[in-house]
Amino acid sequence: MTQTPQHRLKAIVTDIEGTTTDIEFVSKVLFPYAAARLPDFIRQHHNDNVVAAELAAVRQLMTVPDADIEQVIGQLLHWISTDQKITPLKSLQGMIWQYGYQNGDFHGHLYQEVASCLQQWQQQGLALYVFSSGSVPAQQLLFRHSVAGDLTPLFSGYFDTRTGAKQQVAAYQAIRQQLQLNATEILFLSDVLAELDAAHADGWQTMQLRRNQQATGNHPIAANFTEVSAWLRNFA
Repeated sequence: MTQTPQHRLKAIVTDIEGTTTDIEFVSKVLFPYAAARLPDFIRQHHNDNVVAAELAAVRQLMTVPDADIEQVIGQLLHWISTDQKITPLKSLQGMIWQYGYQNGDFHGHLYQEVASCLQQWQQQGLALYVFSSGSVPAQQLLFRHSVAGDLTPLFSGYFDTRTGAKQQVAAYQAIRQQLQLNATEILFLSDVLAELDAAHADGWQTMQLRRNQQATGNHPIAANFTEVSAWLRNFA
């Protein structure tokens, strides 16, 4: 971490996967859980209004407006297997994960220091937000049923791909406008360089969480949230 903050921060926006949460929790717990239950879930609930709306969006993306339920299920399972960031898929996964969390089948993973650092940052007066490719309800479920308990009171808001793709500058412009802050007043935490580059292109402050020895770029680096906290002391 060689750079120091250039302007006073007012908000921190954090990614989830690889940043607050181990990638393997998503790839080895959440995704398989949803994939195993998705076919039956769709068959049982395809006439429910909220599910039907997402299925209509899937058909539109397939460009097959009259696709039957089995075709839609096949497309969704393909998107899961290829880790596609498709908004209606994320919404449907979130509906399935809700049962898993509430049934105690799993709890939202957090790296060991994350909860205490988030609490510290909020106590310091920083507004906390989440921007993840997972749907907003899925984000809220993870933090509500986390291994550290219910952390949702710490967050002021959540953003997903309905705001925009995480690797596109327009998404960060839209978030900044909703937060009504100057770009330099926002810090974005992520492990993905392309996301950090997009945020930086809009003028945000950025920091890369390098938990898994991934490639680095031109952003300050932290191995964990404790190091982010040390960096934030430059504001004191």
